[in-house]
Amino acid sequence: MQHTIPQQTTVDERRAAYVEQIMGLPVSIHVRGPAPRDEPVTAAVRRAFALLHRVDALFSTYRSDSEVSRVGRGDLSLADADPWLREVCALADRVREDTDGLFDVRLPGPDGRRRFDPSGIVKGWAAARAAQLLAAVPGHDYCLNAGGDVVVGHGPLAGPAAEAPAPRPWRIGIDSPGRPGLLGFVECAEGAVATSGSAARGDHVVDPRSGRPATGLLSATVTGPSLLQVDVLATAAFVRGQDAVRWIERFPGYAALVVREDRTVLRSPGFALQPIR
Repeated sequence: MQHTIPQQTTVDERRAAYVEQIMGLPVSIHVRGPAPRDEPVTAAVRRAFALLHRVDALFSTYRSDSEVSRVGRGDLSLADADPWLREVCALADRVREDTDGLFDVRLPGPDGRRRFDPSGIVKGWAAARAAQLLAAVPGHDYCLNAGGDVVVGHGPLAGPAAEAPAPRPWRIGIDSPGRPGLLGFVECAEGAVATSGSAARGDHVVDPRSGRPATGLLSATVTGPSLLQVDVLATAAFVRGQDAVRWIERFPGYAALVVREDRTVLRSPGFALQPIR
């Protein structure tokens, strides 16, 4: 899980926070800039939340009337489903190949038959889409946290690019799995952080190759430019286990930190974890 650590704002910068319960979890949007409560910002925030609510209605496996549930029951063909459903399915097929089967939305059930559950990819995909709406607001930067999947960025810079100050980084805290407090934090002005693990929700991460809960790690955190990719890679790294950090090196621009079951912490050279002081 990730947390945004508050920072002191500058004289010409203000900050606002917006939170809604979506997909059964809190989704927060923090905005910094000269007018974070004015209509251009609040309109973008409303559109971002509306997009996430629509995704929840389409993809929730807990709602019998969702299109995902209807496809799973055979009541709706994928060809007749919403285009977003087809997009996510095509994306899931690509991700399965990219991760050598460590990430898969078709998981084996108790009877050995595979069931379709795109929950593991939908949250990161949807949050990345919502962040694009926030990135359209000039002169402000944002941090969107969807239940621990964090993406930060900024809108077009106000004034000539050569004169505009560089966006300040956000501080994103990395939880110590199963214990109070943080392992540290990472600073990021543009990019994403995601963690997969068993501490918060129990053995919910399943190895798609065996159908059994993944073992060997307490958590796996990945940083990089794309929220969708870090979300997928964090889950795949948790399934991969002990050599996950070395495995992540095959993906340029991405870095990993893992906590083993003995609480040993391993991380990529590019994972810039800062201590809490």
